[in-house]
Amino acid sequence: MFTGIEHFAIASPNPQALADWYIGTLAFRLSHEYQGNYFVRAQNGVLIEIIPAQGSRPDSDMKTPGMRHIAISVSDFDGAHASLKAKGVEMAGEPYENQGNRLAFFKDLDGNLVHLIQRDRLLP
Repeated sequence: MFTGIEHFAIASPNPQALADWYIGTLAFRLSHEYQGNYFVRAQNGVLIEIIPAQGSRPDSDMKTPGMRHIAISVSDFDGAHASLKAKGVEMAGEPYENQGNRLAFFKDLDGNLVHLIQRDRLLP
């Protein structure tokens, strides 16, 4: 009956600019657009819906309740990390390894926390 996550949404003060950032920076592609809402699709098929924001952004950090980050899987960690740096993406610290997984954190155009991950082995 329940088959998985079809998409999640990010509210943005400039949805088109954020969609363009995911397309240009992380090789997503525009899947669908309507009335100022943009669906961008990752190469593995997962969708992000980017919708117009209302109001101001609350302060948050890594452990504030709610959704905290978007993990982007990569097959070539070093290549992906170099690509981000070449595109001027500011990394939030140096890459590191945790239990055989390689990670590097950064923020998208709107300041949402994103990270690269290359897993040593898939989660069970």
